[in-house]
Amino acid sequence: MYRYNGYTATTISLGVRVPETGRRRRLLVLAICCMSLLIVSLDNTVLNVAIPAMQRDFHASMSGLQWTIDAYLIVLAGLMITSGSTADRLGRRRVFQVGLTLFTIGSLLCSLAPTLGWLIAARVVQAVGGSMLNPVAMSIITNTFTEPRERARAIGVWGGVVGISMAAGPLVGGVLVDSVGWRSIFWLNLPIGLAALVLTRMFVPESRAPRPRRPDPAGQLLMIVTLGTLTYAIIEGAALGWTSGIVLGCAAVAAVALALFVLHALRADEPLIDVRFFRSLPFSGATLIAISAFAALAGFLFLNSIYLQSVRGLSALHAGLYLLPMAAVTGVVAPLSGRLTGSRGPRLPLQLAGVTMLASALLFAAFDGETRDGTLFAAYALFGFGFGMVNSPITNTAVSGMPRAQAGVAAAVASTSRQIGQALGVAVFGAVVGVAGAASAHGATGDGGAGHGGGRAVVASAAFVDAARPAYWIMAGCAAAVLLLGTITTGRRAVRTAERAAALAATDTSRSPVTTA
Repeated sequence: MYRYNGYTATTISLGVRVPETGRRRRLLVLAICCMSLLIVSLDNTVLNVAIPAMQRDFHASMSGLQWTIDAYLIVLAGLMITSGSTADRLGRRRVFQVGLTLFTIGSLLCSLAPTLGWLIAARVVQAVGGSMLNPVAMSIITNTFTEPRERARAIGVWGGVVGISMAAGPLVGGVLVDSVGWRSIFWLNLPIGLAALVLTRMFVPESRAPRPRRPDPAGQLLMIVTLGTLTYAIIEGAALGWTSGIVLGCAAVAAVALALFVLHALRADEPLIDVRFFRSLPFSGATLIAISAFAALAGFLFLNSIYLQSVRGLSALHAGLYLLPMAAVTGVVAPLSGRLTGSRGPRLPLQLAGVTMLASALLFAAFDGETRDGTLFAAYALFGFGFGMVNSPITNTAVSGMPRAQAGVAAAVASTSRQIGQALGVAVFGAVVGVAGAASAHGATGDGGAGHGGGRAVVASAAFVDAARPAYWIMAGCAAAVLLLGTITTGRRAVRTAERAAALAATDTSRSPVTTA
C-alpha cells in the first residue's frame, strides 16, 4: 500500500495499481456522477410536459412530437456501449468531460431552435454527449467503490437519482413551461452541466482498463440501423398505414440488421456487446426488465401528459401537480429500494415493482382509472412505487459479478436497455393511440373544451380513454414481465449462471483496471 497523488493505493492481481480514495472523496465522486445522471434523466421526462406547448409553437403532428423524444433516445441507446468501451480505452474522466461539454452545448442549441427540425437535430447533439455520461459515470462508480456492500449502496443512490429525476420531471417541467416557457427546460441543464464539468476536473481521478476492447464499427452501425428503422416503422405506421411500402421496408431492414448484428456478435473477437455476458441469467433478466419497465414509464408519461393537458385542459403546471403523487412516492421508495437490494438482494424489490406497476396499469386498462381523480391518483402512486423499486436492482444485477475492467461495457448495456425501452415505449404507445387519440386531444382544446366542462370535452375524453385502453394493456404486459423475470432470473440457479459467466469473462487478461493521475 502506498500514497499516490493524494490517494491511497494497493497492488492487486496482475500487478495493477488501483487508487483507493477516502470515504469523503468517494462520496464526492458519487455526487458528481449523479449530477450527470440528473440532467440526462430529467431531460427526458421534463420534455413530456412541454409537448403540448411545443405542438402549438411548431404546429407539429403527433409523430413529430414523438421524434423530439425518440431521436434523442435512439442516438443515446445506439452510442452508449461504444462510449463505455471508449472510456475504458481513452480514460473515463476524459470521455466523461467531453460528454458533459456536448450535452451542455446541445441543451443550449435546443433552447434556441427556431423549428421542429432544428430542435430534433439539437436533441441529437444532446444525445451524443449524453451517451458519454451515464455508462461512464457508472464505470467510475464501480471502480471507485470496490467493496461489494459499499458499492451496492452507491448503486442504490444512483438508482434513487434515476427514479427521482425521471418522476420529478413532469413537475419541474410544468413549473418552467408555465412560468417561463418550454425553452427554459433546456436552460436547466446549463448550470448543472458546467458545475459537473468543473468538479469532474477537480475531484474525479482518471482511470482506464489496461487492455480495453477494440472499437466495433460494424456492430455500432448495425445497432443504430436496427433501432432507427424499427422506431421509424412504429412511429410512422399509424400515419402512413401499416401496409405502406416505406413502413414494411423499414421493418424488413430492422429485422435484417438485427440478424446481422447477432451473427456479427457471435463471430467477432471483440464485438460491441460481449455475448458471454448474456449467459448470466441475472444480467439477461436485468436487460429485459429494464426494457419493459422503461417502456412502461415512457408510454405512461407520454399518454398522461397529453391527456391531462389536451383532454382535461389543465395547464402544464397543474398537469405536473397531478403527477406529483408519482414523483413523491418514487422519491421516497427509490432510496429504500437501494438499501433493500443491498441487504436482501434484487428479487423482492423486483417483485414489488412488478406487482404495483401491474396494479396501476390494470386501473387504467380495466377500470378507466383516468376518468376519476381518486383512481387516477391511486394509479399514479402505485406506478411511482413500482418505478421507484425497479431501478436499483436492475443496475446492481447488471453490474455486480462482472469484472471491473469491463464495468464500462456492462453498465452501458444496462443503460442502453433503459433507453431502448423508453424509445419503444414512446413509439408503441403513441402508435397505439394513433389518430383517435390525436383527434380527441385536438377536439378537447376547442370551444367548450375540457377546461370549460363543455360537451366536446366529454366526447374527447371518452374517445381518448378508448384509444388509450390498448396501450394500457401493453403497459400491464410490461409490468407482468418485470414480475415474472424478476422472480425467475434472481434465484440460486440463476446466480450460478452469473458466476460461470463472470469466470468465463475473467479469462481475458484485461479484467483488472488501471488508474492514472
